[in-house]
Amino acid sequence: MTKIELKMPKMGESISEATILNWLKKVGDPVEEDEIILEVATDKVDSEIPSPCHGIIDEIHFQPNEVVAIGQVIAVINSAKSIQESVIQTEQTEPIMHKKSEGEHMTKTSDFRPSASGLSTIFLSPLVISIAQKENLTIEEVQSILGTGDRGRIRKSDVMLYLKNRKYSLPSKPQSQVLKSTYKAPPISYIEGKDRIVEMDRMRTMIADHMVYSKHTSPHVTSYIEVDVTDLVNWRNQVKHQFLEKHGEKLTFTPIFIEAVSKAIQEYPMINVSVDGTNIIVHEDINIGMATALPSGNLIVPVVKNADEKNLLGLAKNVNHLANSARNNTLRPDEIGGSTFTISNVGTFGSLMGTPIINQPEVAILALGIIKKRPEVISTEKGDEIAIRSMMYLSLSFDHRVVDGFLGGSFLRKIGDELEAFDIQREI
Repeated sequence: MTKIELKMPKMGESISEATILNWLKKVGDPVEEDEIILEVATDKVDSEIPSPCHGIIDEIHFQPNEVVAIGQVIAVINSAKSIQESVIQTEQTEPIMHKKSEGEHMTKTSDFRPSASGLSTIFLSPLVISIAQKENLTIEEVQSILGTGDRGRIRKSDVMLYLKNRKYSLPSKPQSQVLKSTYKAPPISYIEGKDRIVEMDRMRTMIADHMVYSKHTSPHVTSYIEVDVTDLVNWRNQVKHQFLEKHGEKLTFTPIFIEAVSKAIQEYPMINVSVDGTNIIVHEDINIGMATALPSGNLIVPVVKNADEKNLLGLAKNVNHLANSARNNTLRPDEIGGSTFTISNVGTFGSLMGTPIINQPEVAILALGIIKKRPEVISTEKGDEIAIRSMMYLSLSFDHRVVDGFLGGSFLRKIGDELEAFDIQREI
């Protein structure tokens, strides 16, 4: 008898856990090799998990809506059983969903500060555990937090809110000097029968968590510059049809922007970093995330890997593939993880500029405003003249813990210089 353990697969470099959405098979069901048997979700993308072998599902360790750490066993498949044996067994026995043992999903007392009351049955995700350890929280403190996730699960935003509002007495000062906030959140007016309540879907909830976490983590500063992209726009308009005929790919502005960002990162590598406690991790690979709107109204960030190693055609192919996959909800897990810098084209929606929120664990994000024609004063051989130029705003939000004004401003100016100095003689 050969039993194969099905483990939660790796979904990306920064993903440590996933939520089971739905089992397509139950205990006792036969499965073929590479047949999809369950659907899982992370804070970035939904994925389908195939069977690693032909056989019968003997055990299922987790139920829908439960959070599972990457690498943990989620099911056991008996590859020795035949399909015929399965049919007989499923007629005689009732399939049973196996519960996780306490050791599989509960945190250990040693993970936190000592606690006298021991463990309870509240599930804590690896991320919540990590935050609790860093903040030196007791198990009782964590488990007393009101969870807003599915089935009351405690999410990272719940812990961050608790930490923000937590009050401790200071031993060096009298208790009376400890200030307590008297602010109460204003009540929300709701007219029954007129107003309506729309519950956030799973992805919107995760996006909200990520945005709040980023603002709590990084002190954001945003710098702006205005860029003259007239030559770039004229060149692209002249060659886009020829580019499509020659290469079979549309030439949008996005690959051109990514190319300029990649060149700027090479000159200012300390933008391409992450913060780990008191350490700065400098990434050698330049992986550019591009914030992409989904038909549902939600947002996802597919990643152009090693952008500095691709030419314009390679970037165009990669960008078009990722954009189409995002719209069709067919992005693979490895296509939405591992970004080291992100761009967001707010000009797509007609915005002049934006103040983007950093995509953690990165330290900077670039917003690209709409390209608009307007009269500008330009210098010529005859002196200053007024001309119609294609102008756009660039805005860079950066983490002031590790990026100061000089670095952020210089990096942003370099991107602008790359766009303004675009070579209109370049071949396609």
